[in-house]
Amino acid sequence: MSGRVLTVNMASESDVSVQGHGVHTAYVELATALERRDDVRLVRGDYGRRVDCDVYHLHTLGSKMWPKILDRRAKKVVSAHVIPDSLIGSIRGAKHWRPVARRYMQWFYGRADKVLAVSRTVARALESELKVDPAKVEVLYNTIDMAAYRTTPQDRAAARDELGIESDRFVVVGVGQVQPRKRVDIFERLAREHPDVLFVWVGGIPFKHIGADYGAMKKLMDRAGDLPNLRCTDVVPHPEVKKYLQAADVFCLPAEQENHPMCILEAAGVGLPLVARDIPEYDDTFADDVLRCRDETFGEAITLLKEDPEAYQQWAERSEAVRERFDSAAAAERLVQIYGSVCGSRAGAPLA
Repeated sequence: MSGRVLTVNMASESDVSVQGHGVHTAYVELATALERRDDVRLVRGDYGRRVDCDVYHLHTLGSKMWPKILDRRAKKVVSAHVIPDSLIGSIRGAKHWRPVARRYMQWFYGRADKVLAVSRTVARALESELKVDPAKVEVLYNTIDMAAYRTTPQDRAAARDELGIESDRFVVVGVGQVQPRKRVDIFERLAREHPDVLFVWVGGIPFKHIGADYGAMKKLMDRAGDLPNLRCTDVVPHPEVKKYLQAADVFCLPAEQENHPMCILEAAGVGLPLVARDIPEYDDTFADDVLRCRDETFGEAITLLKEDPEAYQQWAERSEAVRERFDSAAAAERLVQIYGSVCGSRAGAPLA
């Protein structure tokens, strides 16, 4: 390949802190996809200091990113995984310091040359609430390497055997941090209403005592032991999350607020029917390819998928559409074009 390859420092402070959340997964998936290409030299991490590069691509907003976001020598691209509404129901006391967080996000995102919104809902918040120049905002949905999640019957049997799940059990899996906005209480209610179904919530409380309603969430996890058909894991390594999805029949996420959750993409990669709350954030991403529910209709959805094979097949096919839309190879291609655009050149061509 002729010309100069763009050097990109991609960083997420989850590398050196808590990893049991979707931002870390999104960062790893995208970094891995870029490392397969020959038109970008990717430098991962290297926190708390500047890096000799053409572009910084930042996924988190903490203090270890300040030397990078303030470096005038390189262009800055920031993936906006978090907006002020993301904090409510996630972090303790968020409603009280939300105004401070909003001003900080406004400052941080405002320093970027390009802000990549993970959904159109996030793009609207960036422009209207955080006052980011609309010309700097572009929607780039989270993606994953879908081929890595494709699951055979043999994979499913092996996952169930390893996790101690009976081969003939109908299994519903949810994934995410145990926090109020995820509505794990709905998952618990479903387990009580469907004693013949095994419900498994994969996740935990990675931020511990700073998590919203930590005491109540810890009690909710502890109560899982009272139900023979409900399991709640702690935070588990990402490869183990994949095993739980491979062992499942249905994926269910009752969260009240999401931007573009990685766990839905992963479940689609496995080929599971997708059940989620009917929220506007999904209008432009998953649309009618997920079975969208309200509090009172989640149970009906589970019953439908368990008892109606035709309906199950229909929603599994809808999941295939999600898989086709959100594969990381296409995202990496577009991202390289974005890097070239902010640098005033095409990838692989000398920079002025």
